[in-house]
Amino acid sequence: MAYTNSPMAAYTKLSPNHSGQRTHSIDRITPHCVVGQCTVEGLGDWFAKSSTKASSNYGIDKDGRVALYVEEKNRSWCSSSNANDQRAITIECASDTTEPYTFRDAVYRALIKLCVDICKRNGKNKLLWIGDKDKTLNYEPKSGEMILTVHRWFANKSCPGNWMYARMGDLAEKVTAALGSVTDGKGGAGAAQGTQAMVFSSLSEADIVKGVGALFTADQKKTGILASVSMAQFILESGYGKSELAQNANNVFGMKCSLSGNNWNGSAWDGKSKYTKQTKEQNPDGSYETVTADFRKYSCVEDSIADHSAYLLGAKNGSKLRYDGLKDCRDYKKVAQIIKDGGYATSLTYVEKLCSIIEKWNLTQYDATDKPVPIRWYRVRKTWTDSKTQKGAFKILENAKKCADVNPGYSVFDADGVKIYEPKSSPALDVPFLVKVSMSDLNIRTGAGTNFPRTQFCPPGVYTIVNVLQGQGSSSGWGKLKSGAGFISLDFCTRL
Repeated sequence: MAYTNSPMAAYTKLSPNHSGQRTHSIDRITPHCVVGQCTVEGLGDWFAKSSTKASSNYGIDKDGRVALYVEEKNRSWCSSSNANDQRAITIECASDTTEPYTFRDAVYRALIKLCVDICKRNGKNKLLWIGDKDKTLNYEPKSGEMILTVHRWFANKSCPGNWMYARMGDLAEKVTAALGSVTDGKGGAGAAQGTQAMVFSSLSEADIVKGVGALFTADQKKTGILASVSMAQFILESGYGKSELAQNANNVFGMKCSLSGNNWNGSAWDGKSKYTKQTKEQNPDGSYETVTADFRKYSCVEDSIADHSAYLLGAKNGSKLRYDGLKDCRDYKKVAQIIKDGGYATSLTYVEKLCSIIEKWNLTQYDATDKPVPIRWYRVRKTWTDSKTQKGAFKILENAKKCADVNPGYSVFDADGVKIYEPKSSPALDVPFLVKVSMSDLNIRTGAGTNFPRTQFCPPGVYTIVNVLQGQGSSSGWGKLKSGAGFISLDFCTRL
């Protein structure tokens, strides 16, 4: 086929870092986060260096300007996967430097437009987000379909960051709508998952139920009845519904200000992320008092519900969970009572109001119905009886074996305590030792685990490791660099 490039590119600086003409037709788009509020010129200078050993087809800078770095006919070096980059248009997007690696509005808007342009020029009328790695990689897009993939599926990294990852469904829907196609909404391979909610300001509660119901992903449903209760709370507290319940409720979610365009008399915007408003809350004796509350501004309904649910599950009073028992509770009436008892709502009739919405609209249909599949854990210990020596518990046997391989004297035990793997000869881990880094985008983190912040990329080369610690996200352990720059995952290094 004849390949073209986007006319949206306001800047061009072609990188030498590519593999020549791609071996597969274009049917994927892979957005990335740069991990920096860059300019197109600065990113272009970085990709222009042969030593960088990385590139992308396009880049979007902090102001929403688009640049071309690798022509669409050629395969960029971007996703840590030859198979993906052979068929994907890769787009590096300016972002914050820390998780969730947020994009500015101008960047996200430009990404939507660029994806629309890419789809149009490549004869596609629908952009898909399935959200599951295995299903996506095994799905063969139809002639008019383009599919979204993410870097984190191919490497030990967060890319495109949790901010963008949460909006992949929204991106697919907005691009598909601009292309004049409609997703089937059934959650199959042809549907855009996690769709952005419609504008609710003029809708009835029935419309809200229909629209918000599509927002719950499989993972959210597995959290139990909380998904159904959160949906009911949105209807009750957002003020969008036409019922007396919805219209009289406090706007706890902050959605009224951010989406409907209402001024919400009495509210004040801090210019960054929240509104402040005085509200009246009911005391146990029936009287009311005026309190001042802060409300976040959300860019979409999904963020509001997800943030609220996370708060309910994790909020603490000191060291004790404020809403203890919420996670595994399957009784929506009990969930509502736990939330109220924990101090979330002061209205005397809050539980009754919430339950009436759940019952009226049968919101439990959005709750999980499948029985959980037991997880088979593989534990790495010196002996089964000495649990204190455990290095880790793994769902995947191969990862457990890797852990045992780098920890002399350790073996892998199944859930019944049977030793199923013992390294024939465990390599010595006397430090210091040398490792070779070949990839150009290996993260250096402040601590031993993906739960620690990333500081920078580790350039290809040979490095001295002075200590090895076990931690989240690495089977082989985390090596501490002699330079003091931080830790790198030994999964992606070759020991010399």
